[in-house]
Amino acid sequence: MKIEKWIWIDEKKYPEYQTTIYSGLLPQKEDGNYSVAEFVKEYSFDCEVVEAQLCFSGDTEFQLFLNGDFLATGPISVGGDFLFNEKPRSKHYSSRLTISPNTDKLHFFARVKMMPIGINEYSRGKGGFMLWAKLRLKNGRVKYITTDHTWLARRNHAYIKDCYYDQTFDVDAFSFAAEVPNIWHTETAPLKIRSEEKIYPIENHKIMLAPKEKREVYLVFDKIYAGFVAANVKTQGCLEIKTDCIETEAPICTYHLKFTKNGDFRGLQLRSIGAYRAYVENHSAQPAEVELYMIATNYPVVMDAQTYTSDEDINLILQVCKHTLKYCRQMIHLDSPLHSEPLACTGDYYIESLMTAMSFGDMSLAEFDVIRTAELLRMHNGRMFHTSYSLTWVMMLWDVYEITGNKDLLTECEDALLLLLERFETYLGENGLIETPPDYMFVDWIYVDEISMHHPPKALGQTSLCAFYYGALKTAQKIFDELDEDPESVYCACKAEDIRNAVNNLLYDREKGLYFDGLNTPTPEHMLTTYMPQNIKKRYYMPHSNILCACFGVCEDEIGRMLIKKVVEDKEWGACQPYFKHYLLEAIYRLGLCEEYTLSVIEDWKEPVKECPKGLVEGFIAPEPTYSFDHSHAWGGTPLYSLPKAMLGLEILAPGYKKIRLAPKLLGLKNAHIEVPTPYGMMVFELESGREIKMTIPKAIQIVMP
Repeated sequence: MKIEKWIWIDEKKYPEYQTTIYSGLLPQKEDGNYSVAEFVKEYSFDCEVVEAQLCFSGDTEFQLFLNGDFLATGPISVGGDFLFNEKPRSKHYSSRLTISPNTDKLHFFARVKMMPIGINEYSRGKGGFMLWAKLRLKNGRVKYITTDHTWLARRNHAYIKDCYYDQTFDVDAFSFAAEVPNIWHTETAPLKIRSEEKIYPIENHKIMLAPKEKREVYLVFDKIYAGFVAANVKTQGCLEIKTDCIETEAPICTYHLKFTKNGDFRGLQLRSIGAYRAYVENHSAQPAEVELYMIATNYPVVMDAQTYTSDEDINLILQVCKHTLKYCRQMIHLDSPLHSEPLACTGDYYIESLMTAMSFGDMSLAEFDVIRTAELLRMHNGRMFHTSYSLTWVMMLWDVYEITGNKDLLTECEDALLLLLERFETYLGENGLIETPPDYMFVDWIYVDEISMHHPPKALGQTSLCAFYYGALKTAQKIFDELDEDPESVYCACKAEDIRNAVNNLLYDREKGLYFDGLNTPTPEHMLTTYMPQNIKKRYYMPHSNILCACFGVCEDEIGRMLIKKVVEDKEWGACQPYFKHYLLEAIYRLGLCEEYTLSVIEDWKEPVKECPKGLVEGFIAPEPTYSFDHSHAWGGTPLYSLPKAMLGLEILAPGYKKIRLAPKLLGLKNAHIEVPTPYGMMVFELESGREIKMTIPKAIQIVMP
């Protein structure tokens, strides 16, 4: 049974606060659009409620409380892309939660925002909130409750707009909510409720103010967290707070808060915060007190694998990577809680899913990311903003399946995979290469001759995109084999061989022993866009295309080993950001070069994490002088996955860790303690030079060792 009645503030009372834009990527209205509504309802029963099965959702960000205690934030994001945001997304999700209230009174309070702010937020175009519950009472009876016209509602005028809160605005009295047409028709998302905790600055988070006193304070957190700005104020008159939210140095955003009496503030927008710079002014003739903190939030951690080695610098890398990953795991994986980009940044989330597999184990968020990305592909016939990222999704689909053993994931996504492959076939030219894509992005976050490798011309992006296509085809072949789809498997094998031959015949310079990055043929005028610049005449030999050809097996393995040797040992040859180092480490692993090169590549992380151990920096090399990296970016955290994998020689031979291969080695370190979560429990390894390896492995896992 599912009851889904939606409510909002009454249209007659609040006519201008009913509709909104569909996406945070669209131009935002400055007035008459942003709104925060509050809903309350109390239920009384003749005996205790021993179990409540709740289902709830909101159009955009909401906070839900029961009997004064935090219950949940939401909604579950639909994910989304940078494209096609002029219409509402086809899906909207609700959350389910089972609790034991053990009380005869249920007092619900919900604070609900209308208007998407973050670029990963999506709306159906109207304010709304929904909750229903199946209640089991102590006397054995079952009751159902739902949001309806008997709930009370008001607009909280103090929430003026994002980052602005002003208590001087009158608070409306509650009146009955309005039932609104159900335009959401939610699907229940298979995700847990986000965890949250109060995080206080290291010191001086309570600011004492004398009458008429002004103060400036700098409040530092021990690490960079994702969460909500929060304040508790005690005052007998007007008090103003202006606080800059800072990761490391520059302000990211500024909150303006005004209080006229005692009160609490809790922000509605996710922020990335390592410090506050607060300017506080007590306008009253009485002392006042301000407490500034944050409510950190993340997808729940079920298992927490610990890996450490004899190298303390490496241990710091692993700690920083894991901390940053934890706070990039929200309702979807995020590139960072600062940018909060849509789900279509698959390159980031693919790596984060692998990091999760080696650290937190619970793959439910990654599984649902795969499913939601499949929905993006369905909506637009296999088209996504980043062409290479849409191909990365194929690899993410397979790897998440291998880790979990959830074959339903392959079945559910098969139609989206076929759409993607059909679309890429239309991009092939008569020469067998990808010739007519809408763009060649994304390669890496660097500039070459003042040309962005984010969306490069053909001469800097064609080989990389072809290599990703080859990798996706070979992965799709495995997926279709697993689904017993022989014609599709044969198709992928043939297409993969065709693209491999074309790349090696047309894009490999045998004299130099290197792949160059693309042909210099002009791009037709009708294809030119912001993200498809006109081609250039210069021939480039960047490490990226050579890494990918070695990683995915476009070239023979012996050539691949020579390419990787040049990439690692020739420090003057090009540069890669931490994101792209993932593919380098994957190539090193696949080609059996772990002992030679794994640690030398991971050395690149040592100085950045020493400079900022509070969070993982977005890149190694500033792509342009004015660009400022964030320090909450998990896309560059591949050592958390790549190092333990390389040290264990871990390979999954049967999906869901039913059968694995191990070839443990210390790679030059003195010792290491490695934990790996599996569906059957934690695997634990103790490696020490000169001693036999110690292993604790769940009985359900079959092991193959050399």
